[in-house]
Amino acid sequence: MSVHIKINREEKVTEAETIQQLAQELALPERGVALAVNNRIITRSTWEETPLHEGDDVTIIKAAFGG
Repeated sequence: MSVHIKINREEKVTEAETIQQLAQELALPERGVALAVNNRIITRSTWEETPLHEGDDVTIIKAAFGG
């Protein structure tokens, strides 16, 4: 079942049912990335059990290094 979501303000259709599946679909790195759903940070340890819902607003936050 596909759901319509926003990722960093862009509309996207995904087959992912969980945040973990979405991270895999987007080929996100294992480290240096955080995800928020509807302005709530989701800890990596709960990605697998956090479902995606129609209309969710996902923000991908990538760590920046340097000064």
